[in-house]
Formats: sequence, C-alpha cells, structure tokens
Amino acid sequence: MALHFLVEACAGADVGDTVALSGAEAKHAAVVRRVRVGESVTLGDGRGAWLEGTVADVSASRVDVTITARTAAEPPTTGLVLVQALAKGDRDELAVQAACELGVDEVIPWQAARSISRWEGAKAAKGRERWATIVREAAKQAHRAWVPEVSEPLSAAQVIARADDVRMLVLDPTATTRLSEIRAEQRNGQGFMLIVGPEGGISPDELEKFEAAGAERVRLGDTVLRTSTAGPAAIAVLSVALGRW
Repeated sequence: MALHFLVEACAGADVGDTVALSGAEAKHAAVVRRVRVGESVTLGDGRGAWLEGTVADVSASRVDVTITARTAAEPPTTGLVLVQALAKGDRDELAVQAACELGVDEVIPWQAARSISRWEGAKAAKGRERWATIVREAAKQAHRAWVPEVSEPLSAAQVIARADDVRMLVLDPTATTRLSEIRAEQRNGQGFMLIVGPEGGISPDELEKFEAAGAERVRLGDTVLRTSTAGPAAIAVLSVALGRW
C-alpha cells in the first residue's frame, strides 16, 4: 500500500497539479519514510479530499508530488464519538490513538470525578493539543480520509448537553446488557456516543446523571478492561454492527 501523507494545501489540487510537502511532513516523507522519485503516494487534507500521485522531486525540506487521481470521501452517515475520561500515565492517550485507528469520528476529553489526571488552566489547552497530534498521526497511519475532531475537555454535565442528537452508551462492567446485543441501526442519522470512565470507574452520581439523560449502560463481556482498551474495543464492536467493517 502506498504511503499516505496529510497536507491541508492539497484540498484544491486536481489531476496534473503539483502539491508540495514541506516542514515536518516533508521531513517525515524524505528522511523517515525515505520516499523516492517515481514512488506512488496518497495525500489527504483530513476533510475528505483523497489524492493519488507520484513523487516528482525529493529534498530534506520539500517533497513534490504530481497528482494523478482525485476522489472525495463522504463522512460516515452514523458518527461514533468517544468520550474518554482523563487517565494517569499515557493510558488515555493509548485509548485515543487506537480509537482513531479503529474509526472514531470525534474524541471528547472528559474530566470525570475519579480522573486522577486533571486538566486545569494552561494544561487543558496543552492536553487537547497533544491529543489532536495523536489523532492526526493515527489517522495518517490508518489512511483515513477524515481526521477526527478533538473537543475541548468537558464535564459530565457538558457531555450530557452535547448528547441531544446521539445515542449515549456508557461502558459499565456491572451492566446487564452486552454491547454486542445493541441494535446499531441508523435512526435518522443519529450517531453513537461511547462514554468510558477512568481507572477507578464512573462514579455512582455520574452514572445516575447519564441514565437520567437517557444513556444506556452496556458491558463488553465478562472481564474488566482498562480505560486504555475499553473504548477501542467498543468501537470495534459497533463498527461491525454498523457495517463499517
């Protein structure tokens, strides 16, 4: 499979045009991936544009690609949103990376009551920027035409306020309903919002608030997964149910 690169400037490019990779993307292509003149690659802008091309020139600071084909990918009709609780270490980042590779369409950082990691002040902006970088790199690795959005960090109340047009599914190992039993048919374009708690789980008060807002509690199986794996596993299950896979 051809190497894929993200270049926002390619949005308006068409067959016969030359698109230049510069900065970090050019360095990654030339130095890390060692692309060569004549090699086939694909380019995207992260917003649906998908270009095929041939490398025309390579230097350490610039890679020129001649476009040979252009298509446009439509976004999924049924969106998958991951509400990922902040977690200690890099467990939340691992969850975000895998979720993006598996097909999530938006990531919402959640400041849960039991989150050990706290995003406050300047740390919130820095954390969101870090997650956005992880998402971008994971989308590029997975050859995704659309790069998921990373929301600003929200509280439980703010998450509920965002859930007017989605079906909320709260991952809870004590739930009686399995996620695989959920019928994932499209309801007038209604998407799914997966809510994943931190290491200590979702607090009883938060569970009560989510359920009062119409959320469904579901479990993945008989075992308890880490916060770093629960969300990606759930996205995989829903991707099958929705016919994405």
